[in-house]
Amino acid sequence: LCLLPGLAHGASLGEGAAGASAPVGLPSAGHERAEVLAVASISDDELKEVSEQLYAADGNRAASGQIVLDLQLFKYVAEATLFAKPTFARLLALLDNYEEKTGYSETLLSEEEQEVEAFLEAVFQTSVMATLTSFFLDKGLYSSAKAFQADLKEMWFGLYSRSSGAALDSSGFEHVFHGEIKNGKVSGCHSWVQLYELEKAGELNYLSYSYDGPWTAFPDVLALQYRWNGYLKSIGSLFVGSSPEFDLALYTLCYKARPDQKCEVSLGGKAAQIQTYSWTSSFYGDNQRFVASSYPVSP
Repeated sequence: LCLLPGLAHGASLGEGAAGASAPVGLPSAGHERAEVLAVASISDDELKEVSEQLYAADGNRAASGQIVLDLQLFKYVAEATLFAKPTFARLLALLDNYEEKTGYSETLLSEEEQEVEAFLEAVFQTSVMATLTSFFLDKGLYSSAKAFQADLKEMWFGLYSRSSGAALDSSGFEHVFHGEIKNGKVSGCHSWVQLYELEKAGELNYLSYSYDGPWTAFPDVLALQYRWNGYLKSIGSLFVGSSPEFDLALYTLCYKARPDQKCEVSLGGKAAQIQTYSWTSSFYGDNQRFVASSYPVSP
C-alpha cells in the first residue's frame, strides 16, 4: 500500500499494564503448570505456520479496491460490501458502547451484553477462529472449544481499572479495538474500523505515517500519527483491511503463546511481529490475566 510521506521513522509505543483493582478468583497450581507446559510446547515455527493459516483463512478481509487510502487516511471504503459481513456489522455495534476517557466506570447494559455475545458468536463461526481453536486444542491449552470461547471472552472483555482503582473503566477489547483517552493522550486504538468510523464522524485528524508494510494486498500494517478530538496519538500501529476475527485471533494467539513480548509470525510469506501486554494488577478465574494491549510492531 502507498501513503503520502510523513514521519521519517517510528515504532509503536509500548502500552504495558498499570493500575489496580481487586484480584478475582484463586490460583490453581495444577492448572497453571499445565498451561505453562502447553505454551512452552508451541515452537516459533508452529507460530509462523498457524499465523499463515489464519492469514489464509481470512476470507472476510478487504479485497483490492475495497479500501483506498490518501492524505486524510481513508479516501474510500466499500462499506456496503465489507460492513455487511456479520463480524464487521457486529463489531460496529460494539463501538458505541464505550466511554473513551479513563476514570469513568463502564456500565454494561443488557443490550450491550447481547451485542458482545452476538459479536463472539459471529467470530467463532468463521474459519479464522476455527483454525485457532483447533490449534489451541491440539496443543492442550484448552480442554474444549467451549472452554476456549469462555476464556477468550474473559481475557478480552473482562473489566479492570486503568485509573488506580477509581473505576472499572477498561478492558482489553476496549483498549485495542476502540481506544481510550488517558492522561490527555490517545492510548490503544489499534483497529482500522474504529479509525475509519472516527474519521468519517469528523473526530479524527490524520497527521502522518511512519511505516507502511511490505504487503501489496490487505491486510497491511501501518504506523501513523493522528489526533482524536484533539488528543494526540504520537505513533500507533494497526492492521488495515483485516477482518475483526483475524485481528482478534492473531492477537489472542500471540497473547497466549508469547505474552508480554514480541511474537514472530508470518503473513503471506512475510515476517511480522505482534507485541502483547498482560494486565498484572487484577485477575480472573484461576489467576488468569486480562489482555492489556496487542498490536503489530513497526520497525
